[in-house]
Amino acid sequence: MISLKNMVRTAETHPLTWRLRYDKEPVWFDEYRKKNGYFGAEKALKEMTPEEVVNVVKDSGLKGRGGAGFSTGLKWSLMPKDDSIKMRYLICNADEMEPGTYKDRLLMEELPHQLLEGMLIAAFALKSHRGYIFLRGEYIASFKNLTKAINEATQKGFLGKNIFGTGFNFELFIHTGAGRYICGEETALINSLEGGRANPRFKPPFPAFIGAWGKPTCVNNVETISNLPAILTNGVEWYKGLSKSDDTGTKMMGFSGRVKNPGLWELPFGITAREILEDYAGGMKDGLQIKAWQPGGASTDFLIEKHLDLPMDFSNIKQAGSRLGTAIALAVDNKINMVSVVLNLEIFFARESCGWCTPCREGLPWTVKILESLEKKQGRLGDVELLQKICYQLGPGKTFCAHAPGAMEPLQSALKYFREEFDAGIII
Repeated sequence: MISLKNMVRTAETHPLTWRLRYDKEPVWFDEYRKKNGYFGAEKALKEMTPEEVVNVVKDSGLKGRGGAGFSTGLKWSLMPKDDSIKMRYLICNADEMEPGTYKDRLLMEELPHQLLEGMLIAAFALKSHRGYIFLRGEYIASFKNLTKAINEATQKGFLGKNIFGTGFNFELFIHTGAGRYICGEETALINSLEGGRANPRFKPPFPAFIGAWGKPTCVNNVETISNLPAILTNGVEWYKGLSKSDDTGTKMMGFSGRVKNPGLWELPFGITAREILEDYAGGMKDGLQIKAWQPGGASTDFLIEKHLDLPMDFSNIKQAGSRLGTAIALAVDNKINMVSVVLNLEIFFARESCGWCTPCREGLPWTVKILESLEKKQGRLGDVELLQKICYQLGPGKTFCAHAPGAMEPLQSALKYFREEFDAGIII
């Protein structure tokens, strides 16, 4: 998990992680309060209107930290302005099923009250009186710690009725999912929360208008919501000043793979991938060299060594042909065959397809079958060209949701940079 060695973390520079304990124990209510906990929520509820909170978040430039990078304040502003709509839902996407990603788990296990405070701020801004944390079922420690934190906050009057004596009511529930990657898509998550099959919905209408149980709904990621307390406490200009790029604030970033010190760190946008790999992750293990890397999860395009000097932000990584995603990077070393790497990923994506649309349901298992042949050196002439064709057929705009296009990103980029390794699997 997060490496704290040689890191100086302060409230001014590390808004997400400065409260973390070095013994890794959770920060419970009393300690959280002593560390300026719920100050941002009190400020929002007592001194601001919901519209003012939305504008502050919009002005801060906060973008979604789940992978899409969409403006949080803009997303909030899409919710109906009609005050006659009394039931609105706020949902925190805590499913975190992206392979190689574990940032939300840390925040929930060790700083549960920070997430609750962020939920309270968001609920007030959205005029929502009921919220759900849609939690990955395997996150047992997160469930226990969030449950205890909710009980603490409720007993202290920080959740429930008449919070801070302002007349605002907000009740919060935890819903554990059944373990489906597709629940990263917000409408599939909503269907699952309602007790249905986790299939994505046709859009429009968007959840902001017709979401959970037919009511206006906003879905935000754990890390996104966890940024809110610091923004409300310290202000927009401070938050913008944390970054080294046009993307504002800090980001939970990391490196896994065969590196010396795999881990997770809160870092400013704009730091280069090479700095994270070498200065924080300690570089590759002895005798190994980096061959390729994914910037932010299994569904992002592979980049190569020359791209390590790019700033880690949404625009620069996109220009290089990939996506920042979750910013938890995976390093692939020079001893590994890319066919095997991609096959492992595509097996996962094929298994996690909801089966709703034909290109994804049929195309992903077909992809796995071809890759298995290439890995065994039993491929046929035309197989690599067929894989390229499948990448196009399962690309953006050709499937019901983004699952299949995301599955194609590592494949299409591996074919681009390491075509010879795929060709080597063909029987001549």
